[in-house]
Amino acid sequence: MLNTQSMTQKIDRVTDLEKKYVMEVLDTQFRNSLSGGMIRRFEERFAEAFGAKFAISQVNGTATLHSALIACGVTPGSEVIVPPLTMMSTTFAVLQCGAIPVYADVDPKTFTLDPQSILKCVTSRTKAIMPVSIFGLSPDMEAIMKIAAERGLKVIEDNAQCFLGKYKGRVVGKWGHMASYSFQLSKHLTSGEGGVLITDDEELAIQARRFGTLGYASIGATSGRGKVTRETIQDPKYERHVMVGWNYRMSEVTAAVALAQTERIQEFVHQRQAVAALFEKAWGGCQWLVPQQVPQDTVHSWWTYVLKMHPNASVDWYGFRKKYKDLGGDGIYACWKINYLEPVLKGQKLRDQMFTAGLCPIAESIQPALLQFKTNYMDLGVAEQKAEALAKTIEYFGR
Repeated sequence: MLNTQSMTQKIDRVTDLEKKYVMEVLDTQFRNSLSGGMIRRFEERFAEAFGAKFAISQVNGTATLHSALIACGVTPGSEVIVPPLTMMSTTFAVLQCGAIPVYADVDPKTFTLDPQSILKCVTSRTKAIMPVSIFGLSPDMEAIMKIAAERGLKVIEDNAQCFLGKYKGRVVGKWGHMASYSFQLSKHLTSGEGGVLITDDEELAIQARRFGTLGYASIGATSGRGKVTRETIQDPKYERHVMVGWNYRMSEVTAAVALAQTERIQEFVHQRQAVAALFEKAWGGCQWLVPQQVPQDTVHSWWTYVLKMHPNASVDWYGFRKKYKDLGGDGIYACWKINYLEPVLKGQKLRDQMFTAGLCPIAESIQPALLQFKTNYMDLGVAEQKAEALAKTIEYFGR
């Protein structure tokens, strides 16, 4: 955890750098021949930040998951193992492939996908595993990769909530075959919307980019490679499409903001870690609130700071949230409902799996007890006030 002695640090979400890059794009009047290649610049910078060979930008972090699954060979009827305790987009990406989400349970202390539960879910139809770095914490990737290697499975890391987190000394995103990141408004880095994939596998990069670019034959692993010439595209015999693809391309304006945010990535991640340290201090070992356990060999990136309320607490979830707000807090975010218990899936059956309560008992017991405290405060002075509200709330109900 970072030193919190200085509470004066304030950063801006958008600076002159983001504006400068956007204006570089606008000044081209959106003419291809004058484009500054902002997408290429962003992808190269993001890949560099994560030590990856390839980065593929797309419109959002759900599109990137969809593209990664297709690139990894997921087809209709395939099974993909996912956690039930996360944003629904992870499940939706599997369904968009015509594949079947198979839910493995989570670890009761870290809230991340449990490798032992994964083992129970693997069948002859399993094609991939999609672990999520929930709230900014990496799952046990070493164990997950071992399972995948032994069974010939692909691993796609859903790291929408984890930027520059680490697991056993390696940046989160460099363990799986591919990794996906989101630039949605609440994320560490944002361009309003947007997403990006990273991989070291050139063929996976080509397939993901091609799928997100209408299946164009000319697509290469990196932006700008394999582009057709004017002579080629004006040829009536030119054959463009070699696969069915979606139009998931990121715009140059979005890439301009994403590039600036990527250049400031350390600043944003450190800010969230500092805010989390304030909440950790405010929690102060309260016996009936349990923080997400962070293994010693893991660096948390703190998309949110999370506490789990003990069932024997003297106050319920709603009463705690109300008192926190009354004492100056910004409110508390609930954890997403268990994916297979959402109305869109609840009670349905896909192949051998019935989506009903009891499928993942640990995740089901954890979900209603989680309290998420936002960490995206750009002013540590404001964050300190919110942490003080948490401390006062705990004191009110008794430690």
